[in-house]
Amino acid sequence: MYKYIATVRIKGMSIRTAVFAESQTHARLILEYQFGSNSIVSSPSQATSEDHTYQTIEEVINSLKPKSPEDLTIDTLKNQKDQANKRFKAAQAKKQLTKAQNRIFNLNR
Repeated sequence: MYKYIATVRIKGMSIRTAVFAESQTHARLILEYQFGSNSIVSSPSQATSEDHTYQTIEEVINSLKPKSPEDLTIDTLKNQKDQANKRFKAAQAKKQLTKAQNRIFNLNR
């Protein structure tokens, strides 16, 4: 068995974790089973003797605590604000593009 280090995304956080497996493919399968198929950020690579900056799967799972309802409300409002800002900037860009297209159209007359 070899130790493989990979970065996985869990609830929006990127975590470096270690897994013991026979091959890189086996390590990937273990991580996909544990955290989901779309959660792997970087492919597992064999750990060197200097690799000590990772968390075990148990540490990762224990560190994830549910958020309070107040924190969830704040996160939701922040996300809504960000989405509104994106829509606002898109509308501004569309307006500028339309103005520029009308100027070009009027010059060609």
